[in-house]
Amino acid sequence: MGFFDKIKASLTRTKEQFVERFDEIVGRADTPAARTRPIDIETLDALEEALISADVGVAAADQIVSAVRARRADGESMRDLVKKEILGILHGADLAIADGTRPHVMLVVGVNGTGKTTTVGKLARVIKDGGRTPLICAADTFRAAAVEQLQVWATRAGVDFIRAQGGADPAAVVFDAIAAGKARGRDVVLVDTAGRLHTRVNLMAELEKIRRVAAREVPGAPHEVLLVLDATVGQNGLTQAREFMGAAGVNGIVLTKLDGTAKGGIAVAIAHDLKLPIRYVGVGEGIDDLVPFAPEDYVNALFEEKW
Repeated sequence: MGFFDKIKASLTRTKEQFVERFDEIVGRADTPAARTRPIDIETLDALEEALISADVGVAAADQIVSAVRARRADGESMRDLVKKEILGILHGADLAIADGTRPHVMLVVGVNGTGKTTTVGKLARVIKDGGRTPLICAADTFRAAAVEQLQVWATRAGVDFIRAQGGADPAAVVFDAIAAGKARGRDVVLVDTAGRLHTRVNLMAELEKIRRVAAREVPGAPHEVLLVLDATVGQNGLTQAREFMGAAGVNGIVLTKLDGTAKGGIAVAIAHDLKLPIRYVGVGEGIDDLVPFAPEDYVNALFEEKW
């Protein structure tokens, strides 16, 4: 199954809830006669309600509806206007990532239960399939089960794995992993950090220490800090993200469990409210079920006619 097909399949539940309602609205608003007059308030309200029900968020929904209202005079269809506005929001959150220094250091952060550890294993596979050589660092030294789980995923992905004894200083493990990455000529050091509640100040301080150690060892490191968010928690994930942005320097999102929610519009809310790009999405439980996020694929899959 290709990337687009995986995205399309993962949005099935969102489409079941959103597309039918949207098609009803569009059916009223995109007739030849309707395009020649201003769109009515009832239709705009219905559009806003449909967007919010898909977890696009109030602020993003308001922007989209305002764009539809403002541009309606040129006769462009509502469907095309909404697609264009969502694409603009997603592209507007893109951030350039410096990618010239080796090893390229990536931290993966997030709270427990988001699928963070399995995401690290899947991400290693994506990196390897892309022609680069990753090394996984198990910096979650508090949960032995997490280390064992990650080692299983590293074996599945066929990549190097660095771990330490339980209770070791996570920053020291990162130091060792970067040294190993340099010695072995690895392109990427992929660091799994401890799953933590964003309200735990001491654990956030630990993340800051890991970042300082990485920066001393590799210029510009960590080059990427990816926050793993569970798509099924919807708007609550935005609160988590804001906390991590301050403490961890997050510059990208991995959105997991997209296939398990009817609120796949959260991708739009993230881009609009946080101005953070979604780098990858989880679309299943297999090792190949993490795919790079492409805004065009997402929008086309969301608005494709029912199949």
